Order: sequence, then C-alpha cells, then structure tokens
Amino acid sequence: MSEDTEADMQTDDSVDAGTETSTVEFNIVVTATDWSLDQLATMFRSEDIVIPDYQRKYVWDIRRASTLIESFVIGLPVPQVFFYENSEGQLEVIDGQQRITSIAYFFEGYFGPANAAGNRKVFRLTGLEQRKDLEGKSFDDLEDRVKRKLKNSSLRGVTVKQLTPDQDQPESVYHIFERLNTGGQALNSQEIRNAVYRGPIIAALEDLNADANWRKIFGKVDPDPKQRDIELILRLFSLFQNIEAYRPPMKDFLSTQMAENRSFDSDRAKKFVTAFRRAAKISSEAIEKPFRPRGLLNAATLEAVMGVLLEADDEVTLTEDDYRRLIEDEPFVEASTSNTTSLEQVRSRREIALEILNPDA
Repeated sequence: MSEDTEADMQTDDSVDAGTETSTVEFNIVVTATDWSLDQLATMFRSEDIVIPDYQRKYVWDIRRASTLIESFVIGLPVPQVFFYENSEGQLEVIDGQQRITSIAYFFEGYFGPANAAGNRKVFRLTGLEQRKDLEGKSFDDLEDRVKRKLKNSSLRGVTVKQLTPDQDQPESVYHIFERLNTGGQALNSQEIRNAVYRGPIIAALEDLNADANWRKIFGKVDPDPKQRDIELILRLFSLFQNIEAYRPPMKDFLSTQMAENRSFDSDRAKKFVTAFRRAAKISSEAIEKPFRPRGLLNAATLEAVMGVLLEADDEVTLTEDDYRRLIEDEPFVEASTSNTTSLEQVRSRREIALEILNPDA
C-alpha cells in the first residue's frame, strides 16, 4: 500500500467517533430575513457580509452563475442561505457562498477577482435557457425594468447569533457551524475550527504540519485535505502540560483549547513548538512506521507516546524494543482501542506509556 493511500484510509481512533456525545446547550437567536439582491450586493461590497477564510474558493463558472441570475429574473425559487453573526456584527456566510458571490459579481459587473495583470472579466450572462433575450448582457446592459426586478428580487437568509459570549462557551460556536454546514461539500471538524477560532494558532499549526519528521509519521508528503494531520497536532498541543484539564468529548476539548489559545503566544505554546519538533524527530528515527499497531495510524497511540516525549527532558530516548513492549501491553492496547477518548482511557494510556518509555520521570 502506498503512503498516500494509507493516509487516505486513516480512520483508526477518529476524534469524531460516533461514541462521543456533547452536552452543549445553545443560547442563540435565529432570525430569517428576505434580503433584496441589491441589499446583499451592497453588504458584500462593504464587508458587512464576509466569506470566512476557511471557505473553499469560489468555484462556479460563468454559465452556472448566469443561470442563478436568470432564476431571479423569471421568478424561480432559490434556496436560502445561512449566516453567522460574529462579534464584529458581520454576517459570515456559512452556507451559500457561491450564490452570494455570484450575485455580488453580477451587480458589480465583473466575474471573479482580478488576474495577475490586474484585469477582470466582464460578467456577461452566458448559457441562458429561458431568457435568450438577455444572453451576452451585463448588468449595465439590462433594461431599467429588468434591473429593478433583479434589485428587488429577494433571497431568504437565516442568521444565527450566539447570545452567550464566545469566551464563556467557545465550543457552542463550533457546534453552530457544524449543524449549519449544509453545503454540497461539508466541512470537517478542523475546517470548522479554523473558521470559528481564527488567529495566529492556525499558521502555527500549519507550520508544524510541514515538519519533515511529522510528515513521515503521518505517512503522507502533502498536507491532508481533510486536515486530520492538523487536528492531531492540535490534539497533542491541547494535552501538552494540560492533561489534567481534559474532559470528554475530545471534539469539544480541542475546540475549547483552540479558542483559548488563538494567539498562540503563551509560554506553553512556545515550549510546545520546540518540544513537538524534537518529539517528531525522535519518533520518526526510532520507529520505521510509528503509531500503526494495526496498520492504520492510531491517534490514541500517537497521542500517548508523543505526549510522553513532548513532556520529557532533552535526554529522553525512544527504542524500538520499548515501543514494541508498549504496543503489546494488554492494558495499553485496551486503552488505545476501546472508548479511546474517555477520561479514564486518555489518562491510563499516558500513565502506561510513561512507565514503559520514561520510567525515571
């Protein structure tokens, strides 16, 4: 099996295992508004409506965007969009990026951002099925009657606002995004965290994710498109010098830790960066295919072993024999394969790993 294929099949001990349940309760207000297209385009230009950094790029072609505009002209219904009102009062598009951006582009008159030379393509309606008389026309070319109809056409937007301050219940913002992420290509856990908890921590995790020894451990040269590698690093950081704070579910613990460490400028964060690179180097050099006791990369095994290395002094070593003894230890196997994110199992496998790999600690 190739390295890329093995990483793509990585499912062992997923953070989002179905056994994890959250007890978060939402304190939110939800409003539905029928926005005129003119309002939406204006709010987009003024950045009162924003596309979050995490969102995948605009991917519609001009023909599909033209079909959307045609739907408004002839009065066909268009699916509603979802917004999240952030702490700055901006409406972040959770679901509906392609529709909102297409509307804004047409009203502006240009399709897509500028190219390398600074030029933009004029947005002329293309591939229309019902209104052939509008084919090839930009917004400025339309008759005033059609312009008014488009400006006054409406698109329903559902806006969610959290009433509890983000810092008091950071994990609930994650769940709001998770539930409202209804687009054609759903975001995964780490992409949602990147949307909600923006800050220097994102760049710091990406930088660590590029470490050559870590890439060898993960088993894939390029970053994982589902960001499972980033999530594993966040998991290691969240437990670094902090395992006593862990409370399941793991998914919420990671969200809370990312929220509380957005700036990533604490002493713990700085120590983690150095310790992570050292632990990754030790692991990749000592073990041929580390943390794959059953063929797949096992997050629980990785978390326990690297957790010990991360918190050990500079003189710590890792041998193939000690590692083999650990992954064949029955209590450790149990703690790494069953109910792996429970409080008892997280602490148990760390204690066993510490006893076998660093008994002098």
